Amino acid sequence: PGLCRGGMAEVFAAEDVRLGRTVAVKLLRADLAEDPVSKARFTREAQSVAGLNHHAIVAVYDSGEDVVGGQSVPYIVMELVEGRTIRDLLINAEAPGPEQALIIVSGVLEALAYSHQHGIVHRDIKPANVIITDSGAVKVMDFGIARALHGAQSTMTQTGMVMGTPQYLSPEQAKGEQVDARSDLYSTGCLLYELLTVRPPFVGDSPVAVAYQHVREEPQAPSVFDPEITPVMDAIVLKALVKDPNYRYQSADEMRADIEACLDGQP
Repeated sequence: PGLCRGGMAEVFAAEDVRLGRTVAVKLLRADLAEDPVSKARFTREAQSVAGLNHHAIVAVYDSGEDVVGGQSVPYIVMELVEGRTIRDLLINAEAPGPEQALIIVSGVLEALAYSHQHGIVHRDIKPANVIITDSGAVKVMDFGIARALHGAQSTMTQTGMVMGTPQYLSPEQAKGEQVDARSDLYSTGCLLYELLTVRPPFVGDSPVAVAYQHVREEPQAPSVFDPEITPVMDAIVLKALVKDPNYRYQSADEMRADIEACLDGQP
């Protein structure tokens, strides 16, 4: 049965007969599968992500190609996770509360610290790519797929069209510049902002307008929208959202340490 359809792929629940488990199969959209460069990159990226083994990362078990309508389409076989994405929570206006928001983002940063140590930048951290499982654990999915489709250099139109919303794009992504681990931390800052305020840091009429704000405009402090948000929480979010990567958090562990200190009530 189809589980969901995203901008780039359709996801189905399937049975792994050999190991007797239910899995999720992500099938690349047919029009994207036509490009041989994207296809090769998609497969290569899937293989590198399959090496990531961490409790906060949705496991990739296998990848390959299937013939659909006479055309060869790549697929990825993943762990099937029971839960809801943060996007689902936010659509229903279920703000988790400041403390829970910090706990969720700490889990995302734990996954990123692990992937960054293994040389993999996620490139597409957003509410739809983070699942809260039925048991309350955090799982991040779709590592490296943004790069698999477009390479490090992707134009704004491609990003807006294929990757969906530009609300979580780092300034360097919006400008088509080189992207590293610190770009994921910016996107994580956008995610934390939205968990705290139920709105992304920048809102505009078009993808280009939002991208422009990421590059040029300063976000308002989250406490503007919710007086329960403390100055320390504001400081963490705004440090993650600094335009210049050199003045942002430099590692997922550094940002996570500040979040954990905040949760412990330390200054």
